[in-house]
Amino acid sequence: MEALSLLLSRRSLPKLMEPAPQDDALDNIFRAGLRAPDHAALAPWRFIVSHGEGLQKLADILVEAAKADGADDATIERAGKAPFRAPMVITVVAKVTEHEKVPVIEQHLSAGCAVQAMQMAAVAQGFSGYWRTGKWAYHPVVREALGVQGEDLIAGFLYLGTPGCREAKVQERDLKQFVEYL
Repeated sequence: MEALSLLLSRRSLPKLMEPAPQDDALDNIFRAGLRAPDHAALAPWRFIVSHGEGLQKLADILVEAAKADGADDATIERAGKAPFRAPMVITVVAKVTEHEKVPVIEQHLSAGCAVQAMQMAAVAQGFSGYWRTGKWAYHPVVREALGVQGEDLIAGFLYLGTPGCREAKVQERDLKQFVEYL
């Protein structure tokens, strides 16, 4: 897929099915993430893959978080089903390093750029994905279970798989609503 076409047609598809990326395709996705902007070469990323049994482990963590909040049964059930929306979920963590020239926000943004690059690498190889955060990304039970400490941040959960629905046309936006010149 041509790079500009890929970027201009980016969208999230809500229905993902097997197969998930594997082997070289998955390595390419990680390599794309590692090419995100990285001031001072801090490499502020960590990728946690949930696939197969790993999806159940992630589901168990989300259920534990929901129970810790005293959630109702329906919310607990939804939490347990969330990872199974796709055959693979990659939790992208901004791994913060204290640095006099690189503020924490830049490291968080770098991890966000990594998620975008990884999603685009998936699409370029015939897969699809979507990026979610939601309250679980910030929940202390989830953070602890995934080893997210201090100023580290879960930048998102990247759901990956094979498109299970046809792509709808991407809505064009009027640039005049978003762009201004000084």
